[in-house]
Amino acid sequence: MTVLAHQTDTLTRDALAVLQPGFEGTTAPAWLLRRVGEGLTAVGLFGRNIASPEQLAALTAQLRAERDDVLVAIDEEGGDVTRLEVRGGSSFPGNLALGAVDDTGLTRDVARELGRRLAECGVNLNWAPSADVNSNPDNPVIGVRSFGADTHLAARHTAAYVEGLQASGVAACTKHFPGHGDTSVDSHHALPRIDVDLDTLQARELIPFKAAIEAGTKAVMSAHILVPALDPTRPATLSPQILTGLLRKELGYEGLIVTDGMEMNAIAGTYGIERGSVLAIAAGADAICVGGGLADEATVLRLRDALVAAVREGTLPEERLADAAARVRELAAWTCRARPDARPEGSRASGIGLTAARRALAVTGAPRPLSAPYVATLTPVANIAVGDETPWGVAEELAALVPATASGRYPEGAPAEAILAAAGDRTVVVVVRDAHRHPWMERAVEALVAARPDTVVVEMGLPMAAPRGSVYIATHGASRVCGRAAAEVIAGA
Repeated sequence: MTVLAHQTDTLTRDALAVLQPGFEGTTAPAWLLRRVGEGLTAVGLFGRNIASPEQLAALTAQLRAERDDVLVAIDEEGGDVTRLEVRGGSSFPGNLALGAVDDTGLTRDVARELGRRLAECGVNLNWAPSADVNSNPDNPVIGVRSFGADTHLAARHTAAYVEGLQASGVAACTKHFPGHGDTSVDSHHALPRIDVDLDTLQARELIPFKAAIEAGTKAVMSAHILVPALDPTRPATLSPQILTGLLRKELGYEGLIVTDGMEMNAIAGTYGIERGSVLAIAAGADAICVGGGLADEATVLRLRDALVAAVREGTLPEERLADAAARVRELAAWTCRARPDARPEGSRASGIGLTAARRALAVTGAPRPLSAPYVATLTPVANIAVGDETPWGVAEELAALVPATASGRYPEGAPAEAILAAAGDRTVVVVVRDAHRHPWMERAVEALVAARPDTVVVEMGLPMAAPRGSVYIATHGASRVCGRAAAEVIAGA
């Protein structure tokens, strides 16, 4: 630890300890290393920070040279939301696929292998799994990130995921408390509201979080959602009733409470990140996640200074900030103790993700091998949590199996006639993602199937629309292995 560590007063060190900031680049900038030396206990990684497993391992080693117990966090859900494989697509199918298989042993093994890969690269805190019950099929931000719409299925798979991940020495952060599944608004853009009564929340939203707590989840992430039945004025992240009253006292949770990204518009656009961060710590949160979009030293200093000022002004009790910092350090200490177990059995080539993706497929109709297909991918605007830099679809994987494959990508507004003209006499494979949420996709699929009854339809989101086409394949996710599993069916492999 650097000399600077001894020159930073306790209050300032505690304020730094509760921050989980991001940064730019694939090496740690000098300012970040300096703040780690002064008391910053956690950093958050995103796709922009990762080029390869080797580079990531070097980056985390760089951070640990400054502080050996630093928490290195990542948003690696597997499936659609991946940072480790942000430019190639995930080797794991994601939660909805695991829920569709409904084998908790498989979910545990997948999470353990994912955790092994993270631990191998020096990452020790994963902002996953999503314990949200996706009860609203029009949800624009959760969808396939949830294990499903069934409460008890979501609960048993959340618990299995937590157990598997933590068996690899990586702390799980179960999200988005008290449940983001019944929303039709993306909290990256605005403040969602869940208008259900307390009995519904207890019977639906809270069950998977109770299961995660019983499974020993080391962290829980709050949601930027308004739940009037619990708190009519403040979103969960800023609510003492929800974080302290419900999560701590009623559910008996003792681990780390982390906020969702404070730069998300649900907080930044209503409270501002400085005031929001102070209110979150006062409400019972222990760690402030910031850095998905705001990734610079100025942000860290603004938040540090806002917390220190709040304590000195009396709007944030000093003991509350000290308690939050202590919980962060306690988790950091756990990750050090867990290191000997961070090499579970299995190998990078184990292929468990592809095995899971194959098992998750639901196929309607009688597939026949296609020798020269035309893959038309209908592309919606990506949600922010997933990002648009991660490729998805079937075309690339199918071309690897059937070299004569041709393909095109079509945004909203592209006419079905253009697809048919491009396909010529090839069999059309139309790939969609949450077609039920995009009327233009539904119209395009209907037109293609009407013109070409032998059209194959692949749904890579929630399979809510009725099956159509000569063959209908629901993958329950859009990761690379989901595309590969579908391609194998189409190719007759």
